[in-house]
Amino acid sequence: MSTAKTTSIDSAGRLVIPKEIREAAGLAPGTPLLVRHRGERVEIEPAPLEVQIEMRGRVAVAIPKGPVPRVTAEDVERVRRQLRKEREDRSR
Repeated sequence: MSTAKTTSIDSAGRLVIPKEIREAAGLAPGTPLLVRHRGERVEIEPAPLEVQIEMRGRVAVAIPKGPVPRVTAEDVERVRRQLRKEREDRSR
């Protein structure tokens, strides 16, 4: 699903991501973001979770280096609905 909204950068260099886009992307206050410049584009995405790989027996396990946001039932339901809609759109 792609959504576009117009916003602007204020004199302090801050960018407000419109609420509809924040909610669709699952961005909450305090979410670390990765910002990069590629050619004519500025890309913003949630920063990857830093992990440390540990061996547990013969299995490698990724252990988060910091706190991990809690996944709620609402989060699961939102993603489930989004995936269902995307599948329906592709089958049309």
